[in-house]
Amino acid sequence: MGNHLKKNGKVLTGAIAFITLMGIVSLFSDMTHEGARSILGEYLNLTGASAATIGFVSGVGELCGYSLRLLSGFVADKTKKYWTLIIVGYTMQVLAIPLLAFVPENGWIIACGLVIMERIGKAIKKPAKNTLVSFAASEVGTGKGFAYQEFLDQMGAFLGPVILFVISLVKGTDQLFSTYRLCFLVLGIPAVITITLVIVSKVKYPNPEVFEKETDDNTEFTIEKSFVIYMAAICFYAFGFADFTMITLHAAKTAAFPEASLSMLYALAMAVDAFAALFFGWLFDKIGLKAMVIATVCSAFFACFIFLTDNPILMIIGIVLWGIGMGAEDSIMKAAISKIVPRNMRSTGYGIFETGYGIAWFLGSWLLGALYDYNPVCLVIVSVAAQLCAVCFYVICIKVRKK
Repeated sequence: MGNHLKKNGKVLTGAIAFITLMGIVSLFSDMTHEGARSILGEYLNLTGASAATIGFVSGVGELCGYSLRLLSGFVADKTKKYWTLIIVGYTMQVLAIPLLAFVPENGWIIACGLVIMERIGKAIKKPAKNTLVSFAASEVGTGKGFAYQEFLDQMGAFLGPVILFVISLVKGTDQLFSTYRLCFLVLGIPAVITITLVIVSKVKYPNPEVFEKETDDNTEFTIEKSFVIYMAAICFYAFGFADFTMITLHAAKTAAFPEASLSMLYALAMAVDAFAALFFGWLFDKIGLKAMVIATVCSAFFACFIFLTDNPILMIIGIVLWGIGMGAEDSIMKAAISKIVPRNMRSTGYGIFETGYGIAWFLGSWLLGALYDYNPVCLVIVSVAAQLCAVCFYVICIKVRKK
């Protein structure tokens, strides 16, 4: 009995340590690519891209970043080469950011290509990474495990924009294009740290599968009615959830905030995201999918506060609501999938799920970008309607699962 408790304690400690280490990897990774995203909308605009183009590229990037997970998830399950996919994916993702510093003026096509490359890198590593984290999270509580990793992840997403804000203050914004180039170069430092830490993680924890006690010989992923309804909810959610590049573009066009402070808006959203992930991850372990209903209701009207005004206070309220929605999405959605999909097919399950999410994000980003050029009011109507539809499908899904 004593040896059993000792063994269980060792596994629990190892699981927490692994989740923490992967969270630190995510911290530096997000410091890189989320720091870049805080200025990306305005940077693409400076290179010659229109709002519709930015919306389209954001959508294509997310489409690649999610749809390719179907393939990478399948490959991960078939080969069990989780770490290989994670290392390759992280390397592509973080190195695309410092390369943006070398984009010439009016080189929006090259810049857009690098944006898409970053998303493809994320697609390659994401299902494998989520699968490894799910093995360890099963030991500490699925919602809490993903939430804790997401908290560290979003701390990096907070620090990245803050670093860029300091650079903008020191260098000034008289030559904004030059300032942004320097920002991307500086982000090369956490990019290198990310790749180094991933390799260290692989050496220290070569087989994280040992953390999950329950074994499952089932190799088939059956799509149940509740899963289809859940997918519909997620797709509506993604369709109406505007990419932050649209928010920074609107903030810059309305001059509601000084140009140097645009990155701080994203830092605020990421800070809210981090704490929302912790709270809703804990709530998911308590009440299940009802936590996603609460989160979506809270964030559904973010577009009203952002795109219908140039008032800084109202826009900040909208950004806080946006951060709540993102925090819940990043923790609860992943945790829910690990409960639905068999262990041996979990990467495939993540791939299928995230492909649907990505297609919806792509179509929504493209449409919302075009609607912003036409009339921001239309963007707000579509965004809010889609979020409320998501709430309805979440409620239906909960009822179906009870039956």
